[in-house]
Amino acid sequence: MSDSITITGIVATIPNVIETSQKLSIASFRLASTHRRFDRSTGAWVDGDTNWYTITAFRHLATNIAASLRKGERVIVSGRLKIRDWSAGDKSGTNIEVEAESLGHDLSWGTTTFTRVSRAAAAVAPPASSESGPSTDSEPDEFDDMGASSPERGPDGEATAATAELSHATGGEDSPF
Repeated sequence: MSDSITITGIVATIPNVIETSQKLSIASFRLASTHRRFDRSTGAWVDGDTNWYTITAFRHLATNIAASLRKGERVIVSGRLKIRDWSAGDKSGTNIEVEAESLGHDLSWGTTTFTRVSRAAAAVAPPASSESGPSTDSEPDEFDDMGASSPERGPDGEATAATAELSHATGGEDSPF
């Protein structure tokens, strides 16, 4: 069992993206997350300890990370937490890894421009700049006319439990919120 976690931090290393012989894209980078607090006695912000995480992503998310993230950018990562102890000879430690399910820039610190990538185009090449026109592939659009995302489907065609729960919490499938 793995725990879900959401972390904000700074991309501390250049994202490394590889493609396996089976054409699976894998991205990884280190994320630095430092807690800050306001010290009333000095009237200044004080940095706490920095936590270091290894962020790993697969498939389309990995491809989009390669095209979108740069070292030093502030991001929000949501995914599954994995904690592993390791040892190599006389050294040992703990590796804290997050398998990213979603990732994006932290808009509390700046702005960004979103470019939607079709799955067919993502398999062929990294995303094009935002100046390119809309996708012309024959893949069905994931969005309905109202702009709301269609529910995710499991292997049996039914909406997944997470989608059903989210739909209930946000006011139904047709709600844009």
